[in-house]
Amino acid sequence: MNNRSQGERDAITVEIMYAVVTASVVALLAFGVVAGPVFLLDLGHPARGLLLLGGAAAAVLGFVARTAHVLWRFSYAGDSARRQPSQPGRTRPDS
Repeated sequence: MNNRSQGERDAITVEIMYAVVTASVVALLAFGVVAGPVFLLDLGHPARGLLLLGGAAAAVLGFVARTAHVLWRFSYAGDSARRQPSQPGRTRPDS
């Protein structure tokens, strides 16, 4: 079954939502940087298509990278809390 407390489940939900929201912002910015000239300049059809495709690819890569980074960081933060020494002032786990 599930051994997680309600607080742990809530923390996971908040972290996932944080990852998705910040990844969406990163994706939007990446698309805007790469494909922005399409909306500002009068470009020909091939250049327009390439910039839009490049912007979409940058957005997908940015979204995936940001989501993975946030969730990996969260998973390691939970592990480090469990590896803390049990007595204050001790810095090594084998102390």
